Amino acid sequence: MLLRPDQVDDLRTACYQTRAEYLQQRNEAIIALLYDTGLRVGELVALDVDYLRDSTTKLYLPSHIQKDYPSENTPPPKTLGLASDTTRLLRSYLTNRWKDSSALFPSRSSDRISTQGVRDLVHKVVEAAEVRPFKIDGSRGDASDVTPHALRHSVAWRMMNAEEGNILYDVRNRLRHRSIQTTERIYDHINEV
Repeated sequence: MLLRPDQVDDLRTACYQTRAEYLQQRNEAIIALLYDTGLRVGELVALDVDYLRDSTTKLYLPSHIQKDYPSENTPPPKTLGLASDTTRLLRSYLTNRWKDSSALFPSRSSDRISTQGVRDLVHKVVEAAEVRPFKIDGSRGDASDVTPHALRHSVAWRMMNAEEGNILYDVRNRLRHRSIQTTERIYDHINEV
């Protein structure tokens, strides 16, 4: 499943139609960061505020929060540049945050949102936005098919279709796949959607 940029904009808008007012900006920041970076949900929930660098224009990902850790294949630390609208949103969110926590995204009941909490948030926002995702084969899915991982697939589609000059190696680097074969297997036919 994947979403096109206008559908992600609809999700971001829908964040302000759901949940308590004090969570709305946090929720939009979660959607924006997932869509900007292609983070896996487990990586997103492990983020701390101090992983934001250079006035929130960059996101540092230490090895220990990346997929497949710890092992002999543990990826090196990575720093991802953030889009200017993501940077502005994160700055505003951090200024207005209701809870002081080392975690970038706290929840109501704990200092760190859970992976299930992010999945629930995405599901509620997608339902509120009435978004129907695209399947890789070009057909349409239902709102209930959208997961945080669909935003990761959406990053690849955006890079290959809505931004100029990207190739599969750029997608691989953004999504931090271990090999280009993984990227090719999943996204080589993404232009067809």
